[in-house]
Amino acid sequence: TEKRMRKQLLSLMIHLLFLGSILCFPKSNLCVQPPTVQLLTTKSLWFSSSQLSSKCNGSEAAIITQKNTPLGSKIVFDGERWRTHQVDQGMFNNFAKENPFPKKKWHTCAVVGNSGILGNSNCGKMIDSAQFVIRCNLPPLTDEYKKDVGIKTNLVTANPTIFLRKYGGLNGRRLPLMEKLRIYGNSLLLLPPFSFAMNTAVSLRVLYTIEDFGGPVQPVFINPDYLYNVSLFWRSQGLKAVRPSTGIIMASLALELCENVDLYGFWPFAVHPYNFHELSNHYYDDQKVTSFHAMPVEFKLLLQLHSQGVLRMNLGDCEPDDY
Repeated sequence: TEKRMRKQLLSLMIHLLFLGSILCFPKSNLCVQPPTVQLLTTKSLWFSSSQLSSKCNGSEAAIITQKNTPLGSKIVFDGERWRTHQVDQGMFNNFAKENPFPKKKWHTCAVVGNSGILGNSNCGKMIDSAQFVIRCNLPPLTDEYKKDVGIKTNLVTANPTIFLRKYGGLNGRRLPLMEKLRIYGNSLLLLPPFSFAMNTAVSLRVLYTIEDFGGPVQPVFINPDYLYNVSLFWRSQGLKAVRPSTGIIMASLALELCENVDLYGFWPFAVHPYNFHELSNHYYDDQKVTSFHAMPVEFKLLLQLHSQGVLRMNLGDCEPDDY
């Protein structure tokens, strides 16, 4: 409800006041390293990348491959644990032959959410400067947004509802989707065919469409075992949502793949934290979110990781870009 959201926002504003000295203000180059803030330094952090890796193993298990999911395997859907899929030869041929992630970690990674806080942020250049850039849910990267969100993409997720709502489930014309995907270059397109049964067929149609048209984007399947383990991990940290959001899942993956992780566009409220201007829900539209995810609670958890130096939360504006 609106009353509950206001209460959560007030709580977070108070939290932000305490964390003011360690939040990132890129435009003024003020970003104090969290470990130097004695008030928030603890003897033993509740989180570590090694802890996340041991529980989730995203670097090896996040993507379904022919190695980690051999022919004859039984796949358990992460959103419907009673449902399974036996891997036959046809399905096996759709899996990535090798793990697309290198053994060596990237030095810098950016995970880009779609919050309205990115509007007029001028953060595109900073985002594109990261070695590996992760984006969520096929966001628009056209010229009108480029200065705020950049254009570089190494991995982009796709919620199957997008294909159903905007492209008729690919049961008709498929060219409009291919034209949409070109903006992401040769990035990995992360599809969830085994989250829910209703996502399987449309995810496969996306893969077949890309193969038929010869698009540069590389479709891969996210492993439902990884999704389930990430959900268990964050539940152990206090997240009680039915399912974690795509944003926190991708932040979790980045923490395993990267030495330094920057988050952009992860502000889940309708008011800017610094100038208090009203914000749209997304930087490209004002479509409201459902109650399926616990965005404010997720944000507080990520803010704790920022305070502990595990990642960096960028909420301010950046220097103007020269596009």
